[in-house]
Amino acid sequence: MTVAPTNADMSISKGPAGAPDKAPRKVNFDLKQSGIYIALALTIVIFTALTGGDLLAPQNLSNIIVQYSYILVLAIGMVLIIIAGHIDLSVGSVVAASGAFAAVMMVDWHVAWPIAVVATLVFGALVGAWQGYWVAYFGIPAFIVTLAGMLLFRAVTYRILGNQGIGPFPDDIRTLANGFTPGFLKNIALGPLGGADAFSVIVGLLVVVGMVVMQWRARAGRVKFAQSVDPMWLFLTKAILPAILVMFLVVQLARFRNLPWVLVLLAVLVFVYTLVTNRAVFGRQIYAVGGNLQAATLSGVKVKSVVFWLFVNMGVLSAVAGIIFAGRLNLAGPTAGNSFELDAIAAAFIGGAAVQGGVGKVVGAITGGLIMGVINNGAGLLGWQTETVMFVKGAVLLAAVAFDVWSKRRTAGGK
Repeated sequence: MTVAPTNADMSISKGPAGAPDKAPRKVNFDLKQSGIYIALALTIVIFTALTGGDLLAPQNLSNIIVQYSYILVLAIGMVLIIIAGHIDLSVGSVVAASGAFAAVMMVDWHVAWPIAVVATLVFGALVGAWQGYWVAYFGIPAFIVTLAGMLLFRAVTYRILGNQGIGPFPDDIRTLANGFTPGFLKNIALGPLGGADAFSVIVGLLVVVGMVVMQWRARAGRVKFAQSVDPMWLFLTKAILPAILVMFLVVQLARFRNLPWVLVLLAVLVFVYTLVTNRAVFGRQIYAVGGNLQAATLSGVKVKSVVFWLFVNMGVLSAVAGIIFAGRLNLAGPTAGNSFELDAIAAAFIGGAAVQGGVGKVVGAITGGLIMGVINNGAGLLGWQTETVMFVKGAVLLAAVAFDVWSKRRTAGGK
C-alpha cells in the first residue's frame, strides 16, 4: 500500500543518500505564537515613550514584578485549566480564604511560619479537590462549580476573619512577598552596569545560557528527525532577543535592590510547569483532553483524573498567591482577591490560550500577565482614570480572543 507523503514529510527533501537537501528552507513564522511577544514589546515601547522612560526605571520594573506576582502565579494554573477546556472563577475567593487561613495560624495561633505555609498549601489543595470532584466525577460544568465556589469561599473568608483584617505577618513571609535577594557581590564594580550586583548578573547569564542551550537542543532534535527548522539567522534572532531582554531586566533589578524573591519563585514555577507541559506525560494528557475529549478517552487517557488534579493544582497555586498577597499587604482582609480571577483568565487568553481548549503555553500566560501589568503600571504613571484603564484592558482582551478566533478560521480555510 502506498501512503501519500504529508506536508511534514515534504518539509525537507532528501537526496539519494538520505541527507537533507541544501535548498533554502521556508521561514516558519507563526504569528499566533509570536504575536503575543510582539504585543508585549509594543506595549513596553508605547508606555516607555509616553512615560518618558520611567516605565523601564529600575525601581519601577521592580514594582511591576512585586505588584503583579500573585496574578502571574494564578495565570500559570489558569492556563492549564483553560487548555483542558475548563474555567475557574473561584481563584480570587480562594486567594482570600487562603490568606485568611494563613493569618489565623501565624498571627492568632502563633504557629511557626513554615508549618503554617505547608498547612495553607494543603488547605488550597483540599479546596481544589472539592471543586475538582464536582467537575470531574460528578459531571457539573466547571463554570457552575467555580461560580458557586466564588461565593462559598468568599463566605469562608468572612467567617474566618470575622469581617476584619488580621496582621501583621512574620518577617519571613513579608520578605517573600516584598523582599529581595542579598547583594552577594555588590561591591564589585561592573563599569557601565550602574553598580548592579555582580552575583545577580552572573545568575542572569547562566539563565540565558540555559535558555539558548535548550533552544539549540530542540532545534538539533528536529534536524535529527528530518523535521523543518527555522533558518539559522531566524533561530539566532529568536534566541538572542529574549536573552537581551532577560539580561536587561536582571541588570535593572540588580541596580535597584536586587532580584525580588517573588521573581525567583516565579522563575522556578515557570521552569517546572514548562517542563511538565512539554515533556511529562501528564502535560501531554492535558492538551489531549482539551484538544479532543473523545479521542483522549478512546486513547486511554484517564480524563476524570487529569481534570481532578488540575483543579487540585489550581487550589495549591491559589494558596501560594494568597500567601504572597497577604504578606505583601502585611494583612489578610475579607476583600482580598477581588477580580483576581478576571486578571488571571485575561492573562491566559491574551497569552494565546484558545477559547475551545487544547492550545496554550505557560510562558504565553506569563507574557499575557505582563502585558496587563505594564498597562496597569503605565496607566498609573500617566495618571489615567480608572475607567480608561478598564477600557484599554477590555479592548486588549477582546482583541486577543478575536485574533484567536480569526486565526482558527483562517487555518480552516475560512470555514
